[in-house]
This record gives sequence, structure tokens and C-alpha cells, in this order.
Amino acid sequence: MHKKEIAQLQLKNEIFQQILKEIDIGVHVIDHEGKTIIYNKKMAEIEGMEFEDVLDKDLLDVFSFHTNEDSTLIKALAKGDEIKNAKQTYFNNKGQEITTINNTFPITEDGVRIGAMEIARDVTKLEKLIRENMNKKGDTRFTFDSIIGSSSQLKDVIEASKRATRTSSSVLIIGDTGTGKELFAQSIHNGSSRTSKPFISQNCAAMPDSLIEGLLFGTKKGAFTGAIERPGLFEQAEGGTLLLDELNSLNPALQAKLLRVLQEKSVRRIGDTKDRKVDVRFIATINEDPIDAISEGRLRKDLYYRLSVVSLFIPPLKERKKDIKDLVQYFIVKYNQLFGMGVKGMDEGVLDKFEQYEWPGNVRELEHVVEGAMNLIDHEEVIDYSHLPIHFRNKPQFKSEEIISDGIENHLHIVKGCQIKPLDQYIEETEVYYLQKILKHHHHNITKAAKSLGMSRQNLQYRLKKYQISRQN
Repeated sequence: MHKKEIAQLQLKNEIFQQILKEIDIGVHVIDHEGKTIIYNKKMAEIEGMEFEDVLDKDLLDVFSFHTNEDSTLIKALAKGDEIKNAKQTYFNNKGQEITTINNTFPITEDGVRIGAMEIARDVTKLEKLIRENMNKKGDTRFTFDSIIGSSSQLKDVIEASKRATRTSSSVLIIGDTGTGKELFAQSIHNGSSRTSKPFISQNCAAMPDSLIEGLLFGTKKGAFTGAIERPGLFEQAEGGTLLLDELNSLNPALQAKLLRVLQEKSVRRIGDTKDRKVDVRFIATINEDPIDAISEGRLRKDLYYRLSVVSLFIPPLKERKKDIKDLVQYFIVKYNQLFGMGVKGMDEGVLDKFEQYEWPGNVRELEHVVEGAMNLIDHEEVIDYSHLPIHFRNKPQFKSEEIISDGIENHLHIVKGCQIKPLDQYIEETEVYYLQKILKHHHHNITKAAKSLGMSRQNLQYRLKKYQISRQN
């Protein structure tokens, strides 16, 4: 071989090595004995391996596979088959799980198989994301005991929900955003005979239609480019409960397909020709009046009739304000544990204001306000107006607290040119003014006023008598 040819071969080899190094896809090649002879940088990154741990080593000595599953590389080497778009999950030498989509080919020379080559795309993170997105068996922590409140409106819904645990009928839960619809869905699942089976939850608004269809009904390998054999949520929830949140965000075509599954109790994967029987209890939630959703084309009428066998209407917080005090105390205990704090409660005046507020964000908004206050509190044991988040303090319903505060400051402010009074007289006038303002704020409720002032009821009554302060004056 001439020097020029050798130089060209060396150049080609260097280019080949550079391509292997820079290409953003995994490349793995084994010889006829199953030993690795080519292993690029991207493949090492995907599998979390060092080159020296893989090169010149027997593939099966380095990587392990699930029972009854073989390496796609070994399959191509042994059988001579091309394998395209195959998902493979396996483990590296540290026990870390890896999931890839592979295109694998045998390598032949003069009709003899001398090795196999694999091109791999990493989908490990995607697989993990899909798993985390699905609320599977064991992740349901809410029961009816988790529902906080003693109002008659809430008790009625709880009783209706408990009755629904006895059957497998579909359930439609209707309620504004933040009312706790999934809490009721989990409670129904955990109170039913399906409690030991999977509970899977999916928000229909969280994914585009192109993904949600495959996620719901599953896909058959080869149905479209990159499609792999995957069961949908109905199959994964077999024997248990499937919750679809915000059903009204699902497009009408998918709603029609969903209706067929509910009626036939069978599902057909995308690209497949056969139906698979499923035993799943179906629960759906909607965050608006279903009649409005139907009239405006966001909910199919036939699907609504199929689901509304059991309909639960979760009342908004503004209709069960009796529960606010219990909820506030529950959230204080919750964030005391999370933040390592010792807050004991909330000022009665602030609680009064909470009961006057409409809470458009419902229980979720209330929780966020309490959490925000817990972040602003310092060493105090009681949450008062000054600890509320700024955006909340700026609401019109809470401005009166600022007026009281500003009024005291203005009264205490000594303007240039004013008559200088003896200190005892000034302090007495200031105390009378402050007591009058606090009493007015609490509608002359002595107990609440004394608590907000940090004194006993007897002490406050003594001062009111001393200064001759009454409701009339």
C-alpha cells in the first residue's frame, strides 16, 4: 500500500472518529463475539458510562436487561434481523435505568454476520416525566377525613360522594378552580373496593391533542413515525380509577372517542385493529357549568349524559364561609410542620375580613395567602394584617385596616405650630382615640377588641369605664 493511500486511510479514520465524537446520537457496535468495538461519546453520555468500562468488553457482562428481554444488539447479531424504532429499557453497571429508542442492524461481510450496529436516541427523561405525570397506585393520599370543613353545604357533598363509593358508575365532579375536585375523586377511589388498584390522574389541559390521544388510548408500534408499543391510561388503570381533570378542554373528536370507550368498556390503541377490554371506573372534573360548556361547544351533550349518572357539585368557598376558620388553622399547622415554625393562629379581625372576601380562587387561594403570611411572619405567634401578602392587602376589602393604622399615625403626628400639651394628657387622648377606633373596627365586640389589643377582657372593660367610652359616644 502506497504512503498516499495510507495517509488517506488515516485521514478518513480521523474524520470518522471526529464524526462519532460530535454526532448527537448514540452509536454502539459489537463484533461477532458480542464485544464492543465502537462506542461514541453520546452513547457514553446516554448510558452514564466510561469508555474503558465498555470497549473490548462483552456487552452482557456490562449491561443487564429485564427478565425475558434481550439486548437489541444481540438479537440483530444472532438472528440477522433489522430492528427499527424499538424501545429498550436496561441497566448500566451501576444499576441505573436507561431507556432508548433504537435502530439496530446486523453487519455482514461476504454473507457472514461479523457484528451488529445500533443507533440510539435517549428517552430516559421522557419516560420519567410520563411516569411522574401519571398518579399511579400508592400515590393517592386523600380520603374523606382529609376534607376540612363543617358547613352543611360541604357535608351534603361528602355524603353524596360516600354513597358513590358503593358502585362503579362514572362520576362527574363540577366545581370552580381551587375547590378541591381531585381531593373528592381520590376520596371516592380510596373509599371504594378499587382502593388497592391504580388511581391515575391526567389534566386534559396540560397536553396538546396530538399527545393526549396517544396517552389516553395507547399506541401500536409503527402507527406513526417513532410510535412504539405503549398501553394508554385506560389500560394502565385496569381494575382501578381513571380521573380526567378539566374534561371540557378536550376537543370534541376525542370526547366522542372517549364516549365509545365508556359505552363499550373497551379501548383500541392508535394504529391497532383490535379492541382491548378494560375494567376502569371513570371520574371526570369540569370547572364550569356543564350547560354553558354544552351550549358553547366545549362539552358533548351525549358525553355529559353518560357521565352525569353521578354528579357532584363542589360549592365555592364563598358559599361555605363557615369553613374558613377551620381551613386557616389546618394550613397554619401544615406550614408550621413544613417551615419549622410555631404560629398558633390568626388575628380575629383578619378572620372577619376573610369571611367578607369572595375568594375567587377558592381554597387554593386561601392556602396561598396563609403560606404567604407564614413567609412574612417573624417571631410572632399570631398572623395579623401586616403579615398578609402585599397584593392581598391592596384589595378594597382590606383597606380599612390601613385606614385605622394611618389614622393612629396621623393622630400621633405633632404638626408644627400646634399647642404643646402635657405628656400625660397627650397619652390619655391618644389611648382614648385608639380604643375607640379598635372598638369600631370590631363592631364593639369587647372580646375580639381585647384579643387584638393583647389584653384581657376585664382590663379593656376597666379602661372603657375609666374613660367613659361606650357604643353611644
